[in-house]
Amino acid sequence: MEFGYIFAGFVVGWLVGLTGVGGGSLMTPILMMLFSIKPAVAVGTDLLYASVTKTAGIFAHGKLGNIDWKIVTRLGIGSVPASIATILLLKNIDIDSTSAISTIKYWLGIALIVTSIAVILRNKLTQWLAGASLVPEKYVDIATVLLGIVLGVLVTMTSVGAGALGVTALIALYPNKKITTIVGSDIAHAVPLTLVAGLGHATLGTINYELLGILLIGSIPGIYIGSHMSSKVSEHWIRLALAAILIYVGIKLVLH
Repeated sequence: MEFGYIFAGFVVGWLVGLTGVGGGSLMTPILMMLFSIKPAVAVGTDLLYASVTKTAGIFAHGKLGNIDWKIVTRLGIGSVPASIATILLLKNIDIDSTSAISTIKYWLGIALIVTSIAVILRNKLTQWLAGASLVPEKYVDIATVLLGIVLGVLVTMTSVGAGALGVTALIALYPNKKITTIVGSDIAHAVPLTLVAGLGHATLGTINYELLGILLIGSIPGIYIGSHMSSKVSEHWIRLALAAILIYVGIKLVLH
């Protein structure tokens, strides 16, 4: 079983390195569906897993000047309080109850379906917008804070959304920013968000630390190899395959 966890960590890490997508979108459903981990524990463990793996991304993108700290700050102003509020809400319910498990699965499924659409449309969105933001320029700052609130709730509930959804929404708000800056800023924001949400889950007792360590053994080399393969492999087809998997798993969770 330990080898299975290491392999799962490696595959997810490889996909994250290759496409920038796949962390929470794949790890949480894999833990739930293949390894029968309780939904709340899968979400909590994956959040800390994401914060550790994406910390390396901050250093890499920071060195290259790919982080817009104003965007990161605006997102954080919305997401961190929203994450804390969501944890306080989860503290007041029995997260092992049938209704709580059902709710987590449902929203995880919805998040995966929306994420799959975001994965497919990301490149097209840039062409459609042609340099014009989806919202008037004077409202971009407040729209970014509101996006942070949505991501804070969604990520804390399901561990999904910080990657593909965040990047796609930021492209819509900041179409004139380079895609490397959007991705770098999204990763920089994901680290404190997943850390706060993960520590919040730690207070709920929904983190398996042994499992976390085993997953990281696989994911760290996976991310390294995926990152170095990204320039040699057709990302388009991998994105489509990834989107198809996310839609399938999402629908299965929604209709469970």
